[in-house]
Amino acid sequence: MTHISIWGELADVDHELRHVDVGGVRTRVLRAGSGPDLILVHGTGGHLEAYARDIAGLAESFRVTVYDMIGHGWSDTPDRPYTIDVLSGHLIGLMDALGVERAHLSGESLGGWVVAWTAAFHPERVDKLVLNTPGNIANKPEVMARMRDSTMAAVLDPSEPTVRRRVEFLFHHKEMVTDELVALRQAVYRRPGFVQAITNTLVLQDPEVRKAFAWDPSWVGKISAPTLLLWTEHDPTGGLDEAQMLLDWLPDARLHVIADAGHWPQWEKVEEYLQIHRDFLS
Repeated sequence: MTHISIWGELADVDHELRHVDVGGVRTRVLRAGSGPDLILVHGTGGHLEAYARDIAGLAESFRVTVYDMIGHGWSDTPDRPYTIDVLSGHLIGLMDALGVERAHLSGESLGGWVVAWTAAFHPERVDKLVLNTPGNIANKPEVMARMRDSTMAAVLDPSEPTVRRRVEFLFHHKEMVTDELVALRQAVYRRPGFVQAITNTLVLQDPEVRKAFAWDPSWVGKISAPTLLLWTEHDPTGGLDEAQMLLDWLPDARLHVIADAGHWPQWEKVEEYLQIHRDFLS
């Protein structure tokens, strides 16, 4: 299907968009479909529209939930560091608020880190796990600096060219970045208090703060859920050498590499992204 707009992707899909109270945090949630629960978790500075191109296809097989993480999108932005335990606690709280006992979890970039942590420390809540371009498994300082600087630059100056550069970072095919996606990011970045919110998110790019949550076999090895590593050929945050590290640490994992895509295969390679999820989760 040719992409027209985010609304175009959802135009013929029965769905519900609402805000849910998660431990006092007003959390923006979109749900569609029926079947086994599947929760999709976006990346740093992102929002649920990161999955706009996938909701219709996945809703044919699953009850899909996408949401804005605490401090992201149009969810509340309480002033506290959004470390991985906080982001994971928010996810578990959302599952509780929605009455979801167990779910498949699929996370992209920072969302992959969050769902992996959740699977390690709340194994009873997770069926299967998809880690989609989870990013910088090796905890490289230069990747942290690039992520921090490019994100902060766009939030401090949410002009069209600066925000477009930040979104283009996610894509191998930069011509696929739409004016609509850029405008959505601008709207998020211009929210009152968002500079503080992104500062609270980017603490994870500080090597000292990151130490307590960094990818490491000591906790990754606790993940019992069958896991799919979804990598791409052109991910700017980590190569296949980092996928191999995870394969070595995870008790039950397999790897699928999507060609000709960057950090957002769910947008650039929709059909392959959908098919690999259906095949692995069903």
